[in-house]
Formats: sequence, C-alpha cells, structure tokens
Amino acid sequence: MKRMDEDMPFLLQYEHVAWYEDGRVRILDRRVYPTEVRFVECTAYHEVVQAIADMVTQSAGPYTAVGMGMALAAYEVREKGKTEQIAFLRQAAHDLAHARPTTANRYGIITEHCAQVAEAALEAGADPVEAIVEATVESLNRRYGTMQIVGDYLADLIPNRGTILTQCFGETIVGTVMRAARRTGKDFRVFCAETRPYLQGARLTASCFAQMGFDTTVITDNMVAYAMEREGIDLFTSAADTIARDGHIANKIGTFQLAILAKHFGIPYFVTGVPDGDKQGAEDIVIEMRDPEQVLSYRGIPNTVPGVKAIYPSFDVVPPHLISGVVTDQGVFVPDALRHYFDREPKTFY
Repeated sequence: MKRMDEDMPFLLQYEHVAWYEDGRVRILDRRVYPTEVRFVECTAYHEVVQAIADMVTQSAGPYTAVGMGMALAAYEVREKGKTEQIAFLRQAAHDLAHARPTTANRYGIITEHCAQVAEAALEAGADPVEAIVEATVESLNRRYGTMQIVGDYLADLIPNRGTILTQCFGETIVGTVMRAARRTGKDFRVFCAETRPYLQGARLTASCFAQMGFDTTVITDNMVAYAMEREGIDLFTSAADTIARDGHIANKIGTFQLAILAKHFGIPYFVTGVPDGDKQGAEDIVIEMRDPEQVLSYRGIPNTVPGVKAIYPSFDVVPPHLISGVVTDQGVFVPDALRHYFDREPKTFY
C-alpha cells in the first residue's frame, strides 16, 4: 500500500505518531519533543485512552492513536469467543472516542469504522487485529490525501516570499502546505506563536517548518500584536478541532484573540480543515476544561507560589465574522457559505 507520509517531517510519519505492533501501541510523547524523542508504550487500550487524555499526543495525533488503540483492544480479547470480542471492541470504540470531549465526534467515526472492520474480519475467520491496522493506515492515507488538497489551496493563498503566522500545531496541514510549496517552488517565512501552556507551536510546529528548511521564528503569545504590526505578516492561519456548519470554529485556546488582532490589522485569517456535519453552530461545541495544574506548572516546575489558582480551557470558539475563509478539500468558503460544503456528498475523511 502506498503511504501518503512520504517527504513529511519526522513528527508526521505514521510510526512517529502512534503505531501498533506485537501487542503494544507506541505513541510519540509530544509533551517533551524535541527535548527528548520518547515513546509511551501502551499494552491495553485503556492506556491509549489515558495517553490521549494526558495529551501525550494531540492535534490530529489521536486520530491515529484511536485506530491503533482499537487494534490493541482486538489483541487483548483475541482468545475470547466472537460475541465477547465484538462486545469488547464496541466498548473500546466508545472509550477511545471519548478520550477528549471536544473531538469525540471525529474520534468516534474512526473507532466505529474499526469496530465494523473487526466484526467483518471475525465473521470471515480473518485476524481482526491485522484488519484494524490496515484500516487505520488506509484512514491515514485518506486523511493525508484529503489534507494535501487543503494544503494546496492554502499554499495558493500565501504570497511568494510572504510571511505567515501559525497557532498551535496544525498537524497534517503543516506537512501538506510545505509539500505544496516545495512542489511549486514557493517560499515563505513562518512566525509560530508558542501556544501556551503546552508550547505546541514552539516545540512542534516550529520544529516541522525548520526541519523542512523554512525560515522559522517563534514568538511568545503576547508578542502577536507587535509581530503583526512590525514583521510584515501577510496571513494568519490555523487548523480547527471542530468546524460547525454556520462557520464557528474551535481551536487551541488563544486562537480567538489572535483572530481579533488579525481583524484589527487587516490580516486575513484562514482556517483549514473539513467541516463537521453533525455540528450546526457554536452551541454544539463542547469546550474541554483541563487540569489547572497544567497552567500552574510546566514539566514539573511550578510557575506560581502556593495558593494561586488557574483555569485551563483547552479551546476557544472563533465567530464567523473574524474568519476570512475556511479552506477545505472543496475549495475556500466564506463562513456564511460553509453550509454549501454539504451540498454534495463529502468524501470520507477519516
């Protein structure tokens, strides 16, 4: 099977996201990359659930991890009867899908498909573990292929030798827009907002762009207005953890304020991704609230004195009037017209 991670940076190669082999799932620990290249090994699917909840992998990484977690679940119950195996896999599909609430709908598409593939394999007397791994790689290929189309559209929007600002780690779109730029000979500078409190923009996004030879600069989150005013930023772009039909999007906390600044400075903001058909508007978006301790400390080092409180909403919601366009596999939509994305049957994404 041809793989779509060819020419991708280290972080986006399939085995470096999450991978099942011999009764284990290895997940790259993005919480410490690039300081360390360390993998978390899971020997039960519940450990994959916990790894996703703990943000061992994030952005689109869980899309791979939940599929490989389903293979691990099939391995765990391999010696049971067919009925018990199917029931176990159905429970695993639910648990893995709900590892994080904001994107449970997207994870659920993957885990439900894996459960169906496993059930068909069992009915045919085939190995469900092997069938799930193959289905997960096929899903990865579909997603990378679809996001390459999105990356091509986004690359067309970036001026040659221009400057873009990114927020958090857009995972697949980071790799595909670079691949599109390299194919067409386009070059651009990248400013990466560091994205507190986990610093994905600094550790992950900046690593990918720099490894692929792009002029890459990291700024702290409170330097964005300065950079927009003085550094010649032509375009602000982010992925989205969910895109509602009415044009509201949710992305890493802080995206809303960057969108406000972009509007103030007249810089277009383009969101990338595939809209969620099951979310009509902002009221359907669940904001995950994480452990405030992750704000009060970083890598075990306290940031505050005892007694200080914190909050940690993982995402915020950006309203449509701040978004210049949503870049999809069907082209670029103004938010008010995003509902027309569903006028034709979308391709299977996951």
